[in-house]
Amino acid sequence: MVDRRFVGHLHALRLTLADPRFTASAAPGVLVVDPVARPALEAAVVRAGAVLPDVLVDFVEAEGVVPRRPELGVLVAGVPADGPSRAEAEGAVAAVDGEKVRLRSAVKARDGFTTTFLVSPYSKYLARWCARRGFTPNQVTTASLLVALVAAGFAATGTRTGFAVSGVLLMASFVLDCTDGQLARYALKYSKLGAWLDATFDRAKEYAYYAGLALGAARGGDDVWALALGAMILQTCRHVVDFSFNEADRPAAAAGGAGPGPAGPQGPGTSPAAALSARLDKVGWTVWLRRMVVLPIGERWLMIAVLAALTTPRTTFTVLLAAGALAACYTTAGRVLRSVNRRTPRTPEAARALADLADTGPVAAAVARVPAPRAVPAPVWAAAGTAALLLTVLLTGTGSWWAVAAAGGYALLSGAAVSRPLDGRLDWLAPPLFRTAEYTTVLVLAARSEVNGALPAAFGLVAAVAYHHYDTVYRIRGGTGAPPVWLVRAIGGHEGRALLVTAVVALTLGHGTVLTLALAVLAGALALAVLTESIRFWVSSAAPAVHDESGEPQ
Repeated sequence: MVDRRFVGHLHALRLTLADPRFTASAAPGVLVVDPVARPALEAAVVRAGAVLPDVLVDFVEAEGVVPRRPELGVLVAGVPADGPSRAEAEGAVAAVDGEKVRLRSAVKARDGFTTTFLVSPYSKYLARWCARRGFTPNQVTTASLLVALVAAGFAATGTRTGFAVSGVLLMASFVLDCTDGQLARYALKYSKLGAWLDATFDRAKEYAYYAGLALGAARGGDDVWALALGAMILQTCRHVVDFSFNEADRPAAAAGGAGPGPAGPQGPGTSPAAALSARLDKVGWTVWLRRMVVLPIGERWLMIAVLAALTTPRTTFTVLLAAGALAACYTTAGRVLRSVNRRTPRTPEAARALADLADTGPVAAAVARVPAPRAVPAPVWAAAGTAALLLTVLLTGTGSWWAVAAAGGYALLSGAAVSRPLDGRLDWLAPPLFRTAEYTTVLVLAARSEVNGALPAAFGLVAAVAYHHYDTVYRIRGGTGAPPVWLVRAIGGHEGRALLVTAVVALTLGHGTVLTLALAVLAGALALAVLTESIRFWVSSAAPAVHDESGEPQ
């Protein structure tokens, strides 16, 4: 509904009427509701006895539907009461270039240094070019994936020219990756399928490129599969730290409590770490330095592309691991410092999100039926199980049944960690610890087995499991909860897979390439299960149209 007296920018109307992510939206002189909220609108018309949007807004809210009001900034939207007011409003419209504002708003307000200064200044024009020719964000996203896969193919040739071309193509893929989001914001074309593509393709592109570099190095006689798998594990665990911390605090922030950043008097915003961060934000160069230190996707891909083109895959992965470890220490330490000063309890929604991120299988779930002593926090149980498992795998002989026993102990301690709600100050550390234990166990066992092809198969296995964990995160972000319990139980949970992998290594080691075959079959079965259910969900009507607008490092 648009008041016929409306005066304003076309993009103000577009922001209100054309964004499909919201049940209802309103601006001065404008009101729109989707079919779900139509009964509320009809009831509001009956009660108000009028059809003017500005009158109906309050009545629609009274029916329980709160319209979203887009941030218009300098854009004009209004309903002038008389001729002079109308002339003034028209003058205000003429004074502001609406297309320029639209183009500027297509770029995230907060992003990394590389994206902000080296890509967005021209990718936004590419986004507009795509919009004017009818290209959709999903098409651009798919093009970005294809370019990245071609880059991985060039890297796999193992030639100096192949590595150089792969680096150029990787950055071209990143430009398209920025363009798809800018196109979605410019044209307001958000979709459920686009949410899924955007959430998963970045990881698929990066990890496929890792595999390409490892294949290329192998052609030159250098086996770097352990480094490639280590880089994937480190990056995935870093993401789990980000997701776990943010999801733990987001429900509290939404409820008016304390979330990340500035918060109420009892929230983490009053911690010394948060206070220092706020002071540093006032010094411009430190803002960009801190955004670069955390190694977001733009900086990371630029570094990988340059190193791949100019050096060797081994050097590329070594530098990537060192920079990633520094970034992981920096971000994790800061979040721990914020959390230890937290004085408000986490909400039940936060505890539920952390429980979903834990990815608990049937063994740990059975143990969790008996509550662990409250005096021992969940991260202590998780850290104890992780340390016991990894130390055993590292210190005992490859294929030892002691590793299987340690995996059994890990399952018991994991169950104790999730036997109570994860609502403690540091309970968000439990999911990252579980990811570290599971992924690193696979890496160490495959690397120490010295079986031909075991490490590439392990790479595929960890990639399949990591996809499941990323899928869980983006479902939670969309407010639909984790994947169904039957799927989590069917693929074993983190502790079940740790038990299975240690047992497979113990049973197959010394039988040639049977271990490689077993890991490959396991990777294929897991990938088939999680991809089938994930695709079914994301193309269904229950899937949310979620797009990352946070500017958080990726």
